[in-house]
Amino acid sequence: MSDGFALAIHGGAGVLLRSEMSEDREAACHAALARVLAAGESVLAADGTALDAVTAAVRALEDEPLFNAGRGAVFTRAGTHEMDAAIMDGRDRRAGAVAGICGPRHPVDAARAVMERTSHVLMAGEGAHDVAREAGLPFEEVSHFFTQERWDTLQETLRMEADGTLDDDPSRRHGTVGAVARDRAGNLAAATSTGGMTAKSAGRIGDSPLIGAGTFAANESCAVSATGDGEAFIRLSVAHEIDARIRLAGQSVTDAAAQVVMKDLVAIGGSGGLIAIGADGTVTMPFNCEGMYRGQSVEGGAHETFVY
Repeated sequence: MSDGFALAIHGGAGVLLRSEMSEDREAACHAALARVLAAGESVLAADGTALDAVTAAVRALEDEPLFNAGRGAVFTRAGTHEMDAAIMDGRDRRAGAVAGICGPRHPVDAARAVMERTSHVLMAGEGAHDVAREAGLPFEEVSHFFTQERWDTLQETLRMEADGTLDDDPSRRHGTVGAVARDRAGNLAAATSTGGMTAKSAGRIGDSPLIGAGTFAANESCAVSATGDGEAFIRLSVAHEIDARIRLAGQSVTDAAAQVVMKDLVAIGGSGGLIAIGADGTVTMPFNCEGMYRGQSVEGGAHETFVY
């Protein structure tokens, strides 16, 4: 087992098609991912915990309007924001999650507040807001989360639905952000945050805040943060499935993640991907769609960002 740290991040599997991605847009995505990696790396390089590193990385992702979380969250069909987030500590499997919230600047911080300040794992709506307020977390007006691009995408989606021309563009169907980390002490953690699906029905909750579906961490096996068709990830309990394959079948994190993403998800029509780190610090980032905004930093090794 390496004593070095490892970090992986993702900005969602809902990337623009290559044919629609401009050079400037792709460069901006790489620059944003690099900023996020730096936020997480700074914690790990200072001997910080994996939990603090994934918090810092996802907080940075939530401030990047290019990605579907926090300030870049997509709109529901009613023109509102309903955000979900989760965090899990691999040391003791403590976890916290929030669903259907809009107000806390960083939903991941609200999820961590649930973990650290309550006896619950998942809280929704005003109850989650109350915990965030009691924790002294910063709140923002609705205008903070508005981006013209996301609004225009909502209008286009609603128009296509009305015309019967709605396509299967993954950038419309899913988008999430997340981070997984292993610190120098060998501890794992995972965090995930999302605005959900463009034009989703009010009250819809995907896999991101569900422990064992879109988010999971346990020191003995792996840390996972997923992105994609949330309903499919829930049905397969994707993150837990990877953990189980490692613990019970002796698979490597790379093989377990690849089989779940490339075979199991595909078999039920699920599109998306995930990032995962094994107990030994191995990083894997499989996806079965056009691309996935992602990056990794391994102490003494790779430091890279990718889109396709």
